[in-house]
Amino acid sequence: MMKQTNPLRRMAGWAAMALMVAAGSVHAKSSALIPAAPKIAAKSYVLMDADSGEILASVNPDETMHPASLTKMMTAYIGEIELDSGNIGRDDQVLVSEKAWRMGGSTMFIEVGDKVPVSELLKGIIIVSGNDASVALAEHVAGSEDSFAQLMNNTARKLGMINTHFANASGWPADDHYSTARDLGILSLHIVKDYPEYYKIYSQKYYQYGVNKRTGKALRRQANRNRLLWTNPYVDGLKTGHIKASGYGLAASAIKDGRRLITVVLGTRSEKQRAEEAQKLLTYGFRFFENVDIKKGGEPLKSVEIWKGQKDEISLGIEKDLIVTVPRGAGKDLKAIMDVNPMIEAPVEAGQQLGTLKVMLDDEVVKEVPLLAQQSVERGSIFKRIWDSIRLFVMSFFN
Repeated sequence: MMKQTNPLRRMAGWAAMALMVAAGSVHAKSSALIPAAPKIAAKSYVLMDADSGEILASVNPDETMHPASLTKMMTAYIGEIELDSGNIGRDDQVLVSEKAWRMGGSTMFIEVGDKVPVSELLKGIIIVSGNDASVALAEHVAGSEDSFAQLMNNTARKLGMINTHFANASGWPADDHYSTARDLGILSLHIVKDYPEYYKIYSQKYYQYGVNKRTGKALRRQANRNRLLWTNPYVDGLKTGHIKASGYGLAASAIKDGRRLITVVLGTRSEKQRAEEAQKLLTYGFRFFENVDIKKGGEPLKSVEIWKGQKDEISLGIEKDLIVTVPRGAGKDLKAIMDVNPMIEAPVEAGQQLGTLKVMLDDEVVKEVPLLAQQSVERGSIFKRIWDSIRLFVMSFFN
């Protein structure tokens, strides 16, 4: 199994990523190079680039709606967190409660008293949208579905899903159960990036579990409800949902030529329509936008003078790879400009912001990220500090 980053360390980057997704949007001036997004027959939607986190198109992205079975993305995501943390195991035998067994709607056909491995419950949740599997996993992780819902809401806040509240693990109708296209896009992004070995489950087209105890026959094979898995070779997830109050929804992700897009459409009229509208958005995003790698994260980008320290220079860099999404053809006109604090004095700690890296298109800022100290520099000796103070005093006359 691929070794994953400690979840506590990953949490530190959640808020920053959420802010990037919340604020990211393609530069208005450069958008004149391409046509407007297609008209989408949905109450709300977002289209985002998974690498840059930028929103390429949206309508009512923060309108709250009942997410229906898109809720199960959070249920599965928490299961993945717990597996990665070692709090539960893939082979844990989960005893199916009567509550889980009695769940209506879509199920994976587990029965009360069954002992089902966690790995199979994940498949039942993700592939066939099992309400029974969702409740069973929630009870295994948190003891009860109510306690699990609290865990869902805590996780949503850490991810930056500021307009989301969960009341249950399955997406069952409830007044205080809601989310938005943007928030579900943020969740989709984490599902794709944080646990890639589990994300593979989202592309499976069929699932069949166990046998009927009464008849001895294999339970019927069920199909994944994401139609795009059959019609678009680049789509590899994510999840569908439907509830009468908010219509049909779909979170879809596709990767083409190494570039991944995520779209969430909510409030369409049918299974067919949600797939068609998501397809329109994916086509638009791949056709009319491109990604430009600006700078590598964690590498020295510039050395600048530092005063009154044990060293005379300090290296600056950015935390993560900087990727910008722009209308196709505009990438060649991008410029990266480093705006650095002109007077840096020790002490400086590694990771301290000492400037800003700005990506410019023509005369406007497309994106900016902090320039950070790549190493710590302690204060110099008393003689070094006095000497630098004299130098600065003399230089002030010429500046």
